[in-house]
Amino acid sequence: ELQIQQEGGFHLSGTVTEPATATEPEMTYKVAISFDRCKITSVTCGCGNKDIFYCAHVVALSLYRIRKPDQVKLRLPISETLFQMNRDQLQKFVQYLITAHHTEVLPTAQKLADEILSSNSEINQVHGAPDPTAGASIDDENCWHLDEEQVREQVKLFLSQGGYYGSGKQLNSMFAKVREMLRMRDSNGARMLTLITEQFMADPRLSLWRQQGTGITEKCRQLWDELGALWVCVVLNPHCKLEEKSCWLRQLRKWGEMDVCPLEDGNYGNELPNITNALTQSSGHSQDSLARPRRTVFTRAIEGCDLHWQDSHLQRIISSDFYVSPSYQREGESLLFNSQGQPLWLEHVPTACARVDALRSHGYPREALRLTVAIINTLRLQQQRQLEIYKHQKKELLQRGATTITNLEGWVGHPLNPIGCLFLTLTEACRLEEENCLEISGTELYQHVPVATGSQDSGESYLSLALEVALMGMGQQRVMPEGLYAQDKVCRNEEQIIARLQDLELDPVLVQTLRKQCILLLEGGPFSGLGEVIHRESVPMHTFAKYLFSALLPHDADLAYKLALRAMRLPVLETTAPSGDVTHPHHLVSVVPSRYPRWFTLGHLESQQCELASTMLTAAKGDMLRLRTVLEAIQKNIHSSSLIFKLAQDAFKIATPADSNSDTTLLNVALELGLQVMRMTLSTLNWRRREMVRWLVTCATEVGVRALVSILQSWYSLFTPTEATSIVAATVMSHNTILRLSLDYPQREELASCARTLALQCAMKDPQNCALSALTLCEKDHIAFETAYQIVIDAASTGMTYTQLFTIARYMEHRGYPLRAFKLASLAMTHLNLAYNQDTHPAINDVLWACALSHSLGKNELAAIIPLVVKSVHCATVLSDILRRCTMTAPGLAGIPGRRNSGKLMSTDKAPLRQLLDATISAYINTTHSRLTHISPRHYGEFIEFLSKARETFLLAQDGHIQFAQFIDNLKQIYKGKKKLMLLVRERFG
Repeated sequence: ELQIQQEGGFHLSGTVTEPATATEPEMTYKVAISFDRCKITSVTCGCGNKDIFYCAHVVALSLYRIRKPDQVKLRLPISETLFQMNRDQLQKFVQYLITAHHTEVLPTAQKLADEILSSNSEINQVHGAPDPTAGASIDDENCWHLDEEQVREQVKLFLSQGGYYGSGKQLNSMFAKVREMLRMRDSNGARMLTLITEQFMADPRLSLWRQQGTGITEKCRQLWDELGALWVCVVLNPHCKLEEKSCWLRQLRKWGEMDVCPLEDGNYGNELPNITNALTQSSGHSQDSLARPRRTVFTRAIEGCDLHWQDSHLQRIISSDFYVSPSYQREGESLLFNSQGQPLWLEHVPTACARVDALRSHGYPREALRLTVAIINTLRLQQQRQLEIYKHQKKELLQRGATTITNLEGWVGHPLNPIGCLFLTLTEACRLEEENCLEISGTELYQHVPVATGSQDSGESYLSLALEVALMGMGQQRVMPEGLYAQDKVCRNEEQIIARLQDLELDPVLVQTLRKQCILLLEGGPFSGLGEVIHRESVPMHTFAKYLFSALLPHDADLAYKLALRAMRLPVLETTAPSGDVTHPHHLVSVVPSRYPRWFTLGHLESQQCELASTMLTAAKGDMLRLRTVLEAIQKNIHSSSLIFKLAQDAFKIATPADSNSDTTLLNVALELGLQVMRMTLSTLNWRRREMVRWLVTCATEVGVRALVSILQSWYSLFTPTEATSIVAATVMSHNTILRLSLDYPQREELASCARTLALQCAMKDPQNCALSALTLCEKDHIAFETAYQIVIDAASTGMTYTQLFTIARYMEHRGYPLRAFKLASLAMTHLNLAYNQDTHPAINDVLWACALSHSLGKNELAAIIPLVVKSVHCATVLSDILRRCTMTAPGLAGIPGRRNSGKLMSTDKAPLRQLLDATISAYINTTHSRLTHISPRHYGEFIEFLSKARETFLLAQDGHIQFAQFIDNLKQIYKGKKKLMLLVRERFG
């Protein structure tokens, strides 16, 4: 609800009522607005809203005044009204005014009265009096109202949140507001940008980042970039006054000289000299970084202050669509026009594009378009000339296979985003603006708009130019810039441009542009990133080529493959070593002399290379020839085993769809890639190795029985012996595999025979880890099994641990070979040594099992193993346990055929148990002395129990009770100092 009180001269006031809501009562606010020459110059509102934008109440009052001018009573400025009053009327007016507002106005009224009556007061030195309702003088600056304090506060708040809670978005919307102001040619644009910049420069994190030498955070970095780009836009305003420009220049220089000012390439650390300069390549394009001037985010704007728009050729380009050269000039070479007479603009490309951005941003879209067309015509001419130069050098360059020619300044990832700027300018001219045109899933809709030109109708549209310039820029061969931030920016900018390209619906006109440009890029020699020869440190083209491949494939498959295969290379990973042996790629990045400390984004670039390969593999499914060429490109260019493994998995997935038959051509590619991974990772440690080996067997199974036979036969170049027996052969011989392949008997036999041969070879090579698997794999073949057993026996004395031997011995007993088990257990015992205090050793169970096995076989076997036990085991409790078990049942119960057993229990007085009993008693005596040397009172109870166990063993001997009594007396004598303990001994044992 709105009630306009009055509009006096250039002042509008009114009350705005906000209706009550469920939670808030009805509120009424007083609003006052001053305006001048169609701009609001100041506002006040009772709501106290603190924001850089006007509150809803100010907007409501303004809209009411715009839409219903006749509802507003218009009055003269108050000074005019007062002029018409006589003295009595004036006195009445003042007294009534004071009475209506006496509490607020009275003190001011008395003060003013005193000043007016005093002849020498300041108020009497000035002619006339102020009038808030009157407009400004015609010479006064007039600009829209901007609450500067609010702008400062808001920016400060958003920066303090460090990019969290959507503050980055808020700052970006403030930048967008600045651009909107520039487009409306509102002088507040530059004012607001100055306020924002001051707050950015006062950000306390800047000095912190600088001290720590760390880079600015990613989100913040992007905001600084936009700030720098906006200043370039501001200083390039084609209609700004000289004094404005010099004022901006002073500001920019002041900010740029502050030591906390962020650098253009994003790293504070880059002021250090380049460590790898010692290894500089001979191409000579690496300046010493110490000699390089410090470039801050404002440097380009400072340089932009030197540019002007007075050039007559430039003025003609931007002011007319029909500016062409006179026809008689078209024969000779000209710097101003091409051979069709169209104007050229031969400025440094990013600078020329910054002009386009400035024209667009300051509300000159037609002019921006005209300059864009001139820039593109210039780029085309350069492309043609570079092609001609390359034709002359082609032979020599191809022989060398490398080039030192490259662009040190790439257009993609450039701080001024030249390609993005031209693309936007062109596509904005082609946007469909009709109301009924619904946006489909948020993508832009474009139409062809013919290029306005003075020469013959070129048949070109701004849309096809947009595609062409994006392809030219993306395809430019350029050196990878220094520093993580600049490298990351190259990737980001490339992805942004591709995302925009994907919004374009490729109709026949655009397909023609695409094909033409792709052919030019392929033939472009060292000036194109897709040319035949490129610089070793050239930015890779994988992401770009993946887009081109997918876009071209439905229209020209040959060209699509040619281009994508060309782009597969990654020369920075290739050393000069001959690339003959694919299985051992030479790519020691660290050793290669390089102009750069590192390629920080190498991991990302390699994964993009892998994506490109995967896209080609998917498309080539079922086409034997194409798959072969893609496979060769992968083997030649991809050096990371994990990426090749990913490709192998991708190929396998595509080749084996759930709902239809497998594609054999692609399956074979998956297998071949898998084999390459096996060879690459065989001698290096790789945490995914087990997964890779299992996958390979699955893949080979899918390919068929011949593939399995092949990997079993050539196992030594693919697997370790352990992998070959425990994973590969075991899986191949499993029931599942045989079912999966539905093999006939001869095929099953062939596979089994290969697996057995492998098992024996592995057991010979690594008996410790493969013997058991080998025996298991050879179970069904008598000769192979015997051979495997012999290998174990031969290795037992030297290369095997007691754990491995006990495990195989138990396996032998389980298989029904008790005597062989006994032999292996005896061999295992010779490797074992159990000290007196190792009564929880993991081998105890094996020792007990070995003794039980010997006892079950008979007296002779027991007699053979007891000397080994006595020699290896010095732990009294273990020995007494063995002794107890041997006296409980008669030996020889295993019932070996052809043997007679007496069935009598064995006596501890006779061999072989006598030797065991003596050893046990002596172990108890030794252990007792060992324990008493450092015993604490809390272990006394436990010690007494230990002596009780000892007594049980002593009593098994004929004179055991006498021996034990002597032993106790001996203890009392030697350890009489331990009074409390000896008291306990007496209490228990007398």
